[in-house]
Amino acid sequence: MAKRDFYEILGTSRDASDEDLKKAYRKLAMQWHPDRNHGNKDAEPKFKELNEAYDVLKDPERRAAYDQYGHAAFDAAGRGGAGSPFGGGAFEDIFEEMFGRFGGRGQRQSTGRGADLRQEIQITLEEAFAGAKKTIRVPSSVQCETCSGSGAEGGKAQAQTCGTCQGAGKVRQQQGFFLVERSCPTCGGQGRIIKNPCKVCAGSGRVQRERSLSVTIPPGVDDGMRIRLTGEGEAGLRGAPAGDLYVDIGVRPHELFQRQENNIFVHVPLRMSQAALGGAVEVPVIDGGRAKVTIPAGTQTGDQFRLRGKGFSVLRSASRGDMFVKVAVETPQNLNAKQRELLEQFEAEATKGGRSSPEAEGFFAKVSAFWEGLAGR
Repeated sequence: MAKRDFYEILGTSRDASDEDLKKAYRKLAMQWHPDRNHGNKDAEPKFKELNEAYDVLKDPERRAAYDQYGHAAFDAAGRGGAGSPFGGGAFEDIFEEMFGRFGGRGQRQSTGRGADLRQEIQITLEEAFAGAKKTIRVPSSVQCETCSGSGAEGGKAQAQTCGTCQGAGKVRQQQGFFLVERSCPTCGGQGRIIKNPCKVCAGSGRVQRERSLSVTIPPGVDDGMRIRLTGEGEAGLRGAPAGDLYVDIGVRPHELFQRQENNIFVHVPLRMSQAALGGAVEVPVIDGGRAKVTIPAGTQTGDQFRLRGKGFSVLRSASRGDMFVKVAVETPQNLNAKQRELLEQFEAEATKGGRSSPEAEGFFAKVSAFWEGLAGR
């Protein structure tokens, strides 16, 4: 049976661009893929026909030969097995484009770079304010000292290209109509094999060991921030670059201060007499100092006083935020006889029409008006 025209198979004109050919092929390949056409006997032949057509037309030299001589320009041998749905790489190209390349042909897929590590440090709010130096213990892979990370006995690497993957680090296997790539089982994805592996590290170039690292915590760090230590992660395979270490910062709650971004809040309870008469109170500051706050007469619960420049350190800056002192007026408890007598005298005077509690007096005046309004309906 005479073969159909390749352009006709793809449904394109002879002057179609490379991009138009690719789009047409992708659409039809999805339509006629055998896995999507169970029970359709025509799907597999059409799918093979599509791959054969695109395998020729996607290559500029082959396309030029086909345009001039037609099917006579090729035979089964010259196409590298184009009759196979995977021959020549037509479907393989689309597969790699859709799902990502596993590494260039003939090149190592993986550099063997060491894995990144994570470690958490808990610090106090004072340490977050002033900065600190912390020592952490990190269990990880480190470079083998016996072979200097080469993986070879005596430190002299005598590596040869892996015969299984030819140095690619990957092997490809056809499973039905899919091409599957896996790490080479012979070289473990490295693309090379050490002839005389180091007896200490078994040829990996690294060994397990716990290390002590000093971490500098800058002033102004916040809970949840992360510090990156480049090259302090796991050692790479056979001299490859090490990974990085990420240190997550956790700041413990403080018994006096609450932080909001670069500001500090402190709650100060006041005796009823302090709030009524006014005065001054001394409050702590995060840097260890003290600050005096003037409390005006008649201060109420929730009133807030701002101390500029007494707040938290600003990360990567010499400036500081502000400190806010929020007061709460405390009602007296456990009164002795004298205190109760004095408060009863104060209450008696307060109910004679004074304006010592304007909010309470205003509220109950509104309540009385409300009840009177209901009674008059």
